[in-house]
Amino acid sequence: MTGPGPPVVVTDPADPRLVAFTRLTDAELRRRVEAEHGLFVVEGILAIERLLTSTYRPHSFLLTERALARLGDGPRATGAPVYIASPELLRAVVGFELHRGAVAAARRPAPVDPAEVIEGARRLLVVEGVNDAENLGSLFRNAAAFGVDAVLLDPTCADPLYRRAVRVSMGHVLAVPFARLAPWPAGLEGLRRAGVAVVALTPHPEAEPIYGIDSIDGPVALVVGAEGPGLHDSTLGAADLRVRIPMAAGVDSLNVATAAAVALHRLAERSVG
Repeated sequence: MTGPGPPVVVTDPADPRLVAFTRLTDAELRRRVEAEHGLFVVEGILAIERLLTSTYRPHSFLLTERALARLGDGPRATGAPVYIASPELLRAVVGFELHRGAVAAARRPAPVDPAEVIEGARRLLVVEGVNDAENLGSLFRNAAAFGVDAVLLDPTCADPLYRRAVRVSMGHVLAVPFARLAPWPAGLEGLRRAGVAVVALTPHPEAEPIYGIDSIDGPVALVVGAEGPGLHDSTLGAADLRVRIPMAAGVDSLNVATAAAVALHRLAERSVG
């Protein structure tokens, strides 16, 4: 049996083997290429290190010599092709200055049944209407930081495997299980059937202070919504409990990722208190 092949030096930005990495800032091209090949892109050393320890299957790597030295034998050990490029060639391929000199492509998995990630979970984060990739990436990073078992997304949320979401999450989106929950918000009933309390985070003054979470005995799903519109009335109506984060006078809300971090920290404290 032969082992993985050696890294391959590339010198032509138009090399067809690099199609997975071409013009990463061209959204329309990316949608087309990634859909055609069933791929998503992972950018940066830390995110690639998490890819290497995840269940996702790498497709190929494009690295500078310096990035390869940092990553060691990990990329080659996957059996996926490893392409080595100068910083100048890397910039010509991806379309911008890639400071860490490292990008990878991975196989996009089949959608996960929400029931699979709900079963046995003690803490879940449920996200409605967050279509900003950076906010979504931050939510996944927070989920990992505070021990969330899985993330459920409504049908309108951005793609968590979009390059910017993966980068902002520091690769944690590759470690936290996620699924789409539909129909929405009727799908929240499936959480209740599994014995999970549905808690909506809202700045509404009539909501209970966040400490109300402490009274819940059992698994909790924290539901957060996009900045501006917040959670839809129908979603608030489907919750078992509505909670707010008490704030100083004159401040009515926080960035969705910041608000989620505060609430998830409270959930984490509750579990050990």
